[in-house]
Amino acid sequence: MSDTTQGADRDFVEYVVKQIVENPECVIVTRSVDDMGVLITLTVHKDDMGKIIGKSGQTAKSLRILLRMIGSRSNERVNLKIAEPDEA
Repeated sequence: MSDTTQGADRDFVEYVVKQIVENPECVIVTRSVDDMGVLITLTVHKDDMGKIIGKSGQTAKSLRILLRMIGSRSNERVNLKIAEPDEA
């Protein structure tokens, strides 16, 4: 796999989420790889959680479907985890 495709899933999530949320400076996207595949962990400001999850979870579900399609191009299993924001 080339370096250009390795972080494409992470960059995709970061770009899309920053367009949706009210606090783009608080968006943190990390990528880790293990024997189960690729895990993208998303952390956003607590006020933006509703926008990321969406009505009945549809926004989060759509992000996961698109990530699966990106992963299938390089035969990787890509999962999205939306982390609970820390209560400040």
